[in-house]
Amino acid sequence: MIDWIPDALESGKPRYQAIADAIAEDIRSGRLGDGKRLPPQRRLAAALGIDFTTVSRAYAEAQARGLVESHVGRGTFVKNHVITDRPDPSRAGEADLLMNMPPEPDDPGLRRRMQEGLGYVSANLIDLLRYQSATGSERDRVAASSWLSMRGMVPALERVAVTPGAHATMAAILSINTQPGDTVLCEAITYPGFRSVAGRFGLRLVGIEMDEDGILPDALDAAIREHGPKMLYLNPTLQNPTTLTMPEARRLDVAAVLQRHQLMLIEDDAYGFIPAKGPAPIALSAPELTWHIGGLAKCIGAGLRLAFTIAPTPRCAYHLAQAIRALSVMPSPLSMALVTQWIEDGTADGIRRFIRYESAARQAIAAEVLTSVQYCSADNAFNLWLELPEGLNRAEVVARMARRQIGVMPSDAFTVLGSPGEQLRVSLGGPASRENLRENLHFLANALSPNSFMG
Repeated sequence: MIDWIPDALESGKPRYQAIADAIAEDIRSGRLGDGKRLPPQRRLAAALGIDFTTVSRAYAEAQARGLVESHVGRGTFVKNHVITDRPDPSRAGEADLLMNMPPEPDDPGLRRRMQEGLGYVSANLIDLLRYQSATGSERDRVAASSWLSMRGMVPALERVAVTPGAHATMAAILSINTQPGDTVLCEAITYPGFRSVAGRFGLRLVGIEMDEDGILPDALDAAIREHGPKMLYLNPTLQNPTTLTMPEARRLDVAAVLQRHQLMLIEDDAYGFIPAKGPAPIALSAPELTWHIGGLAKCIGAGLRLAFTIAPTPRCAYHLAQAIRALSVMPSPLSMALVTQWIEDGTADGIRRFIRYESAARQAIAAEVLTSVQYCSADNAFNLWLELPEGLNRAEVVARMARRQIGVMPSDAFTVLGSPGEQLRVSLGGPASRENLRENLHFLANALSPNSFMG
């Protein structure tokens, strides 16, 4: 008899990876405790009816992931995972509340799984401190492709790039496709990060009229004819700041306009992984024209500074790699290794599901507290797009909320077409607990009362 044998190996992966995955899962479940000795390789191979070299490779993979350690003459043992839950107080206050942050995981089991991923990074630390590929190793791009498949996308690996965050990716794409003075189209109310990047490149932004389903196809067609733009930028799922999601029919209409004019699209799918059943990306309807950016800031964590990007063609992916190398050198190998490990062992999907659940819970708190306030929202959005009551000024409300632990930004930051209205983006995520959020929303409700500015 042997002490441990994996329950099942029919995962579709190579056997050595499946065994390593089983070791990781049984460590998480407690079946394999710290210091537990694994069976000798030949005995496990005989028990499973597989070749000795497969088990040897599996143990080497588990060791590379930081799960086990081998000692000559003694055997292979589960590593002692001593993890501290005492954060550094000097790091605790470092949060930019002006950014639209996802809720932060507070489940102890999920947080432990996240920390365990660092064991793999630690075991490969020296290798990960080197200069590496500008768009990720093959293993990292395979993991990226697996993650993107959740959005229905299965592009050729030659079109997939791991890039250093959505902003750096936008900058690289614009550097390839535009010159100072060129026109780029976007939503009438759009993501301020893109406005900032486009401004740095000396580009002229033209906003496209919108309704409750996103940009109007006829308005897009007219703007293309009038302005001769080089590109279109869209954030079509849980759009920042309006929280609108462009339905499938509208996406198909927009894709048809792009194909008619052969206009390239930057599709910022930052929030696309959050809803359980979001519409398919526009990239599926116009792949040869679309630069699809699946950023990880909203669905896993902004501190990773990573995005999974699909270029329109392999040639475009080559030019993207050259632009990334010139502007950012490469994405962080440390972050890439951590995310790849999280994707492979299921932790990344656990984070994504937590964010989906928690964002819905926070939207429910907002609906309970802000009963007399008009705003746009969606179940899994991280924010509200709030219409101020008549007589209130957005600057006054922003000033009053400045010392609160909640992000409030005026419409000026988002408006491209027309004059900014009396609207605010109110962010619900970040480090604040549900209790703190409720307290801050009550404060906001009072601040939105016209009487609060009297006397």
